[in-house]
Amino acid sequence: MLNIAVLGAGRIGQIHARNVARHGSARLAGVTDVNEAAARALSGALGCEPISLDQALAADAVIIGTPTPTHAGFIEQAAAAGKPVFCEKPIDLSAARVRECLAAVERAGIPLMVGFNRRFDPHFAALQAALAQGEIGALEILTILSRDPAPPPPAYVRDSGGIFRDMMIHDLDMARFLMGEDPVEVYAAAAVRVDPAIGEAGDFDTALVTLKTSRGTLCQISNSRRATYGYDQRIEAHGAKGLLRVGNLRQTELERAGRQGFTVEPALPFFLERYDAAYRAELDAFIRMVTAGTPPNPSGADGLKALLLADAATESARTGKPVAVALGA
Repeated sequence: MLNIAVLGAGRIGQIHARNVARHGSARLAGVTDVNEAAARALSGALGCEPISLDQALAADAVIIGTPTPTHAGFIEQAAAAGKPVFCEKPIDLSAARVRECLAAVERAGIPLMVGFNRRFDPHFAALQAALAQGEIGALEILTILSRDPAPPPPAYVRDSGGIFRDMMIHDLDMARFLMGEDPVEVYAAAAVRVDPAIGEAGDFDTALVTLKTSRGTLCQISNSRRATYGYDQRIEAHGAKGLLRVGNLRQTELERAGRQGFTVEPALPFFLERYDAAYRAELDAFIRMVTAGTPPNPSGADGLKALLLADAATESARTGKPVAVALGA
């Protein structure tokens, strides 16, 4: 039984702690948080004790679900203790700091997995498998739509790193995952259309990005901080032989018909519900990495590449010009 400690008792830490506690091949060693009351409440609900950071680093493996500015430091401490690490995205908002952290991980020789949970969504994973098997021939256009039900508060926006690093970074990783190759050019356009306070905080709430690979494959990504109809998560892949598409997941598949036509149930409200299965499959992959030695996937390098694309998108949105990227350099 693998003993896993969870750092962070906030929203994402709660997801990981509950999944560890319910897993048949893992045991929750405990939860630690600077907010001792939050750690105590979560630990008590899951039948374990709140623990210190030193106690967490004595577990078999560590999951980091703390605020972004703490990620790199905790990864380095876990690496120094020789512990396998799962860390939520991003490793840091600075590419230079991420590189420092990855160098420390490499020196320690420990595996690091980064939390791009959408790779583990069964629907998106099936789409990726179909692409890899050549079902639609050569991929020509990939379209990713990701829209939140409501904007975050401006206080969150100010420390988030911006819409490209905070929100679209998931879609940028998904683009690499599905295209099977790295983009070489990024063009972004962004605006404030939802909440003027987001603009006052120095960010955008509406954004479009086009990625281009060396083979000419194109990817369009659409992000908005507002979708009045629920959490909008859709992907369409168009290729030489056809099309693959994953639509929104609904609360139920019940469909009604009447004089006003056909209606369906609403889309799932937010990421906690939409990606519940993905978070569980992600934990399965982390446990396999630790116990069976499978390579980290997504890896720290994947985390860095997604951040570099987000940096390029931010630059392009500010300048209005396309930005060349060399992720393998």
